[in-house]
Amino acid sequence: MAAAGLKAAGGSVWKSGGVGLQLVAAAASTHSCASKGSGDGRAGCSQPRAHQHQSAGHSPPPPPPPSLNGKVKRAGDSSHAATAPLGSPVEGVDTKSYLWARYHEMKKLVYDLLPPGVCSLLNPAAIYANNEISLGDVEIYGFDYDYTLAQYSNLLHSMIFNTARDILIEQFKYPEGLRKYEYIPGFAIRGLHYDVHKSLLMKIDAFHYVQLGTAYQGLKPVPDEEVIEMYGGTQHIPLYQMSDFYGKGPSIKQFMDIFSLPEMTLLSSVTDYFMTHNIEYDQVHLYKDISDAIKDVHVKGMMYKWIEKDMEKYILHGDETYAVLNRLVNHNKKLFLITNSPFSFVDKGMKHMVGKNWRDLFDMVIVQADKPNFFTDRRKPFRKMDEKGSLHWDKISKLEKGKIYKQGNLFDFLRLTGWRGSKVLYFGDHLYSDLADLMLRHGWRTGAIVPELETEIRIINTEQYMHSLTWQQALTGLLERMQMYQDAESRQVLLEWMKERQEIRSLSKNLFNPQFGSIFRTFHNPTYFSRRLIRFSDIYMASISCLLNYDVNFTFYPRRTPLQHEAPLWMDQLCTGCMKTPFLEEMVHIR
Repeated sequence: MAAAGLKAAGGSVWKSGGVGLQLVAAAASTHSCASKGSGDGRAGCSQPRAHQHQSAGHSPPPPPPPSLNGKVKRAGDSSHAATAPLGSPVEGVDTKSYLWARYHEMKKLVYDLLPPGVCSLLNPAAIYANNEISLGDVEIYGFDYDYTLAQYSNLLHSMIFNTARDILIEQFKYPEGLRKYEYIPGFAIRGLHYDVHKSLLMKIDAFHYVQLGTAYQGLKPVPDEEVIEMYGGTQHIPLYQMSDFYGKGPSIKQFMDIFSLPEMTLLSSVTDYFMTHNIEYDQVHLYKDISDAIKDVHVKGMMYKWIEKDMEKYILHGDETYAVLNRLVNHNKKLFLITNSPFSFVDKGMKHMVGKNWRDLFDMVIVQADKPNFFTDRRKPFRKMDEKGSLHWDKISKLEKGKIYKQGNLFDFLRLTGWRGSKVLYFGDHLYSDLADLMLRHGWRTGAIVPELETEIRIINTEQYMHSLTWQQALTGLLERMQMYQDAESRQVLLEWMKERQEIRSLSKNLFNPQFGSIFRTFHNPTYFSRRLIRFSDIYMASISCLLNYDVNFTFYPRRTPLQHEAPLWMDQLCTGCMKTPFLEEMVHIR
């Protein structure tokens, strides 16, 4: 069955960012799927070949020069040169030649270990675990609606952008010239931070540092030196002073949901217009006006009407949603829905995806819940609602199957249902509004829906990315190991390597998004978004349909990610010939 196949595939999945490192390490120990077996050379590879996504400008490196060892080591040679440590030049060879020889040896090793057609290592349909969790222990499944049960077409982003832009012009009296701006698909990514007082959209890593090259005012990047000057001579952003737990300001806002993509693009477009036309503006009021315009699109029901009018156009993969829910019910799991959307909208969407009797699948349906306040505020009571949207004002003493409830709070929900702890697994797309409080305060298990994961994994599986990342890791290890050579010629070589490393990093970033890169990585560090994803979710996946690939009793085991002080077969140590703690012998004089 599908679950068994994916168990094999998912069991060997490596986390993004370490793919090249672990691939080459594995290949070096003769376990790479690209080097095992016979015939087509793919025996033992449980996943299909990666697509050939090599750019026109990406070609194999030139053949390396003859190996340094070939120059100095001869059969039967027992001299010191033949047994010189790999971390130091042999006698009679200048350091510049030695450094370049090591460089070419490493490049050859990398490309030998990553032959053309290297198999796809990551499965876009897999579920990835941050924390060990057994589905066999889960009795109750909860779901958000938007971007969890219902996946939407990107066409919706253009509608939100255009409508909010027109609200700015027609109601807030912004310049008519803004109508020339259209939504730019792929301009922004989820998880970015926006400095309200500087009109600066930027990507921040897990350590609160701006990734240089990813800070934008309007539609243009801000030079690195200007970004550093803006923050008092540092890339570090004091988020604890400038933003709250939920990333809502007052000074810095983090955009965490998929609906925020058109908002970020509109902020950048309006700022671009003002800057291009030399128009003075109040940055705080600009942010507030655009937030209000975007809010109107949602609160006044415009977006709901577009979707209801053409569900085939805007709702994706409805059949998969039905398959997931039906399968869980057939295995005697209890289901509930907690959404901020109104019932009439949810009802029409669920009938489209699941059928007119969709409520029979759910033990509880809660609409207009006002998350994240639903999880923290005890004051709002549940109100029963009929199918026409009318409220009943009698006190709720129990939550009944098949009934619709509005608002309420999690504390009453727990008291009335007794659904507590790790037997509950709740899925949502918003790390703060859906998952954070459930994980930290209430001990529920949580699953994050990250639609971007599918695209990012397909990029990671391309040969261009695999070669770039693996060579970058190897070059980084070489730089670290060889920095002890500080004569003039050696320093020039190291500077060339550092420049090449930066070029490779930029190339890899641009494969995901030319402006901001991957939502998961800032070059080598995890993004702030990734940090929150790991902290607030037990598992994460591209869509809930990924559940169909696993048995309902499947246990997810997170891969042991090596800490920096641990000593696995590191890529840089492998390629620089150091199978021990890096260069301690050579660095001992520092102590």
